[in-house]
Amino acid sequence: MTQIAQTPKPPYYAVIFTSVASKIDDNYAETANRMLELAQQIDGYLGIESARQELGITVSYWRDLESIKVWKNQQQHLVAQQLGKQKWYQAYSVRIAKVERDYEF
Repeated sequence: MTQIAQTPKPPYYAVIFTSVASKIDDNYAETANRMLELAQQIDGYLGIESARQELGITVSYWRDLESIKVWKNQQQHLVAQQLGKQKWYQAYSVRIAKVERDYEF
């Protein structure tokens, strides 16, 4: 993913998922692609940006906190969250922030 997300004028929300991957890659890419497809179907999804080196950072953008809650509790996403804890991540952190201002070049 090499594009900057096209978000609306603020306010909106960002979910920042920072992770350290484990050495286990069992179906990770397929699951990540499926999670993106599912997130895009949720009303309130605005876009995503992601980068991975030693530390992975994915920022997804959402219209409101209710949209984020719907995504967090999506059934297939719940399964992926458990698999992440069991095999794909050594550690991760989730932060939710309200975007009040943005600008671009």
